[in-house]
Amino acid sequence: MHTSWQSEFAHALRSPGAFVPQGVISHNSEQPFRRFAVHRNNVIVGLLGALEARFPATRKIVGPDFFKAAARLFIQAHPPRSPVMMFFGDALPAFLESFEPAKDVPYLADVARLEAARTRSYHAKDARPLTEAQLRETAPAALPELSFTLHPSLEIVESPHPIVTIWMMNSGLLEPAPIAPWRGEDALVLRPKLSVEVRILLPGGKTFLRRLARGQKLQEAADAALADDPGFDLPANLAALFTGLATGMSCEPREERKI
Repeated sequence: MHTSWQSEFAHALRSPGAFVPQGVISHNSEQPFRRFAVHRNNVIVGLLGALEARFPATRKIVGPDFFKAAARLFIQAHPPRSPVMMFFGDALPAFLESFEPAKDVPYLADVARLEAARTRSYHAKDARPLTEAQLRETAPAALPELSFTLHPSLEIVESPHPIVTIWMMNSGLLEPAPIAPWRGEDALVLRPKLSVEVRILLPGGKTFLRRLARGQKLQEAADAALADDPGFDLPANLAALFTGLATGMSCEPREERKI
């Protein structure tokens, strides 16, 4: 009964047309509609603010009015499941992908995925990255058999659209300009130190990193990446591991991780 009332109350808070739940009273009125409406509005405004803070580039692309209207519908369909607001909105990219009014902005959901990944990366566990000095100390003959532990903040966001460039143009990092040629960019999101970085993955990089994350050895991961993309450059991708992407290397098997 208690759980049912809580569900009714939560539904009424996020649904402007819903009735005030039974049992809600006001000290100066037998019909506390106005007071409940104020409380409801405060809740919605707070959730809207959390989404606007987490997805600023997404909001800029479509404009504040469009974003607010879409966010209100999202809040009704996907209320927060945790009091921790920093991760509220993880489901927004999938919502935007199927949101009919956004169909003319096909890259919008992927930009939102990138922004969601940035938040998760920012709050990921700290870890000390490997250094170039450690790479130089490794015997070349040992490299093919090495497995790597990737940084816990590392995420990959795939897209058939140039989402890194679009995100940078809508985040003040690049001047807005026509994008040509228009081609996909797979984003690497990472926080090796204090700040979150967004990079465009090198050719074959997503396969290479995902195979390493699954515990494969360097040679196995490189072979898979080359088969996936003939433009894969092993020295360049290996060097990238020592720019914050990896935190450990060993000839021992590594625990599998999904990225």
